Amino acid sequence: MNIATLLRRAAADHPSSVAVALDGAETSYTALADRAARFAGYLRRRGIAPGDRVGFLLPNHPDHLTGLLGTWQAGAVAVPLNVLFPDAALRHAVADSGLRLVVLPAAEAERVRGLAPDGVELLTLGAGFDAAVAGEPAAGVVPRLDGDDALLMYTSGSTGVPKGVRQTHRNTWAQVEGVIDLYGITADDHVLNCLPLFHVGGLQLASLPVLARGGRITFMPRWDALEWLDLAQRLRPTYGGLISTMMIDVGNRTVENPVVLDSFRICMFGGSRTPTAAVERLAAGTGIPGTEIYGQTEQSGLAVSYAPGEERRPGSMGRPLEQIVATRLVSPSTGADVTGPGEVGELWVRGDAVTPGYWNLPELTAERFTDGWLRTGDLMSADDDGYLYYTDRIDDMIVSGGENVFPQMVEEHLAGHPDLAEVAVIGTAHERWVEQVTAVVVPNRPGVTADDVAAWCATHPDLRGIARPRRIEIVDALPRTGSGKLDRPTLRSRFP
Repeated sequence: MNIATLLRRAAADHPSSVAVALDGAETSYTALADRAARFAGYLRRRGIAPGDRVGFLLPNHPDHLTGLLGTWQAGAVAVPLNVLFPDAALRHAVADSGLRLVVLPAAEAERVRGLAPDGVELLTLGAGFDAAVAGEPAAGVVPRLDGDDALLMYTSGSTGVPKGVRQTHRNTWAQVEGVIDLYGITADDHVLNCLPLFHVGGLQLASLPVLARGGRITFMPRWDALEWLDLAQRLRPTYGGLISTMMIDVGNRTVENPVVLDSFRICMFGGSRTPTAAVERLAAGTGIPGTEIYGQTEQSGLAVSYAPGEERRPGSMGRPLEQIVATRLVSPSTGADVTGPGEVGELWVRGDAVTPGYWNLPELTAERFTDGWLRTGDLMSADDDGYLYYTDRIDDMIVSGGENVFPQMVEEHLAGHPDLAEVAVIGTAHERWVEQVTAVVVPNRPGVTADDVAAWCATHPDLRGIARPRRIEIVDALPRTGSGKLDRPTLRSRFP
């Protein structure tokens, strides 16, 4: 079923409730549904047919959500574009997806016109979009089947050009249902959403589950830790999420000036492995224990987490959402399932939330899927109770002197250094060991030297031997991808 039908049902059930707010301006469910239907009518009049792609190069904004809902109602495929994409990545995504139309801020129109193929219509946010939705609304919802594409989401492309990940109507709604079921989302929930809608965290994890249940969404169009803290205290949201970088920002800003954020039932964090020290810093500074999450664009968002009130196990991301994904751990060397507690294997997944494949990349789809199982590329272990523990990406592993060293395990311990705000570990060339463990660190105060960090590592029992950082580089900031994850390829090119 077209997911627009299900979201319109929520609007019918909660007509006068606030659906979305930004900077104090509120939009009711009735107004949101009407505006989305008018955008669907505009698309149909412009000749957008079922299956055509419509792009959105927008910050978090009510009309970003309006556009997505209207696109689905018209039977088209929504393509949320990363606003942080550089020209080459954006050019590829626009051309590769075959967009018919892009909604974007007026300030981006000239840039995108120079990047987009001929024939792509540009519709600017504000006056242009307002004019588009002034016409007659679409009378109904164009039928779509479960296997038809609803979304095409492009990864940040840190290892090359961005890859388009197909997400069907069933993929998307299974994810929404899984989140609602796990976290118990109701119409009383209010999400403070600082996660971008071009990311599965901002759309399928934070926004759509709340919208489906008749709750309230408050958008932040750009990340600012102090503004987030202010909004969280004033608006008292019950639900929210932070990528690991955001969580570290909040934790660092509340070390000396703690606040009480006791309204959150659920505050998720993820996007990359988060060191325990950062989790503890957030809890100490805000009172939020945090709910760890794991997922990928290929899994439509959330695949592993904790239920509300479930005690967090240090180092574990929680347990799989078994209603929407099946999981297994497979040895990269033997291809056999890993069954022993603590043994490391690659996570394989399949199920309703898992993409059917990549857009225009049949070879990559064939490479990543084995007998219907998606190979995630993430190394994990499990305990006897089924809790999963992230180890590393397969291609990030360092082999030093013939021994395997997992960078994120080293980062976990190094993040406990009291004078470091952020840490990253990569492998760099070494004349004897072939690869050496190299730590790239961001101090939280002036005057911290590489020798200071090395001396501290020498006293830490988990940072000796093969795990000892033999090379330490001090930087002002770590490179990030468009979705806020650590950009290891850029880091490796900077420190060969």
